[in-house]
Amino acid sequence: MGLKAHAMVLEKFNQPLVCKEFEISDIPRGSILVEILSAGVCGSDVHMFRGEDPRVPLPIILGHEGAGRVVEVNGEKRDLNGELLKPGDLIVWNRGITCGECYWCKVSKEPYLCPNRMVYGINRGCSEYPHLRGCYSSHIVLDPETDVLKVSEKDDLDVLAMAMCSGATAYHAFDEYPESFAGKTVVIQGAGPLGLFGVVIARSLGAEKVVVIAGSPNRLKLAEEIGADLTFNRRETSAEERRKAIMDITHGRGADFVLEATGDSRALLEGAELLRRGGFYAVAGVAVPQDPVPFKVYEWLVLKSATFKGIWVSDTSHFVKTVSITSRNYQLLSKLITHRLPLKEANRALELMESREALKVILYPEG
Repeated sequence: MGLKAHAMVLEKFNQPLVCKEFEISDIPRGSILVEILSAGVCGSDVHMFRGEDPRVPLPIILGHEGAGRVVEVNGEKRDLNGELLKPGDLIVWNRGITCGECYWCKVSKEPYLCPNRMVYGINRGCSEYPHLRGCYSSHIVLDPETDVLKVSEKDDLDVLAMAMCSGATAYHAFDEYPESFAGKTVVIQGAGPLGLFGVVIARSLGAEKVVVIAGSPNRLKLAEEIGADLTFNRRETSAEERRKAIMDITHGRGADFVLEATGDSRALLEGAELLRRGGFYAVAGVAVPQDPVPFKVYEWLVLKSATFKGIWVSDTSHFVKTVSITSRNYQLLSKLITHRLPLKEANRALELMESREALKVILYPEG
């Protein structure tokens, strides 16, 4: 087989992506060659472009959110439901591959902590054959170990693609909560894709009240459209006003579950005050090293007997559950997509994400 693929390649940090052509002949045994039909641009891609993520090698094809059509399977490959994959099938895939051999994979059963985890478009460069290891490309070659789900023509590939990172990470946060969400009050800090996926997940899991705190009126309006009961513009209200309002709706207790989805460590300073005694705080948005923040160990942690849980990426179980919830909420979640661009405009897509003009951008290789 001979195929010429094109991709937008990051060769130097803080320099525009360059369109490159790659010639693909035989793919490795057990691999899947996929035509990318939809690629999501994640906010974390901006951090990688800026050289802020220490995992990123150069050169690299960015993009860890994708959906596509199978072109070739070298050998037999089945999806997670046991269905045999063949050319023409539409699929989505888990962006990360874990080793299956380390302590975290085998003993603690926390594969998302695997130190050998490989991630398409994040820590897999394109200098070595078969090159195509990111979604800012016309095609991608998936390793045999990649977890895949077959989807149908009825599915919304754009929404599924963008769910592969922020959706799966948000689900991981909710999945760590040891209780039922029925009757619970959830506070979400941040109204980017991570926080807004959190709104839909909280609703799907039965939360009684969902509150969103953010600084964009447009995003807060969208949060209400997709299920938030109460929203606060942090630029127009004080932290004390927000705390009092949340205490009022929870009979003076505070929130049962708080999700940090801002990407800013300083959000903890408010979030900890909103949490009830015995509450659960999930920190999911902080994705790169930041300055330390002062933490009141006695007041926020000990006296409240609270749980503060870091949420690092996601695993295959979160991937599967996210696809399930996403597939039941296409109409709501499609509202998160603000821009659709051809792949050749990937540099503009990154600019739109960095300026926050875009909430979510989808790239189309043949657009």
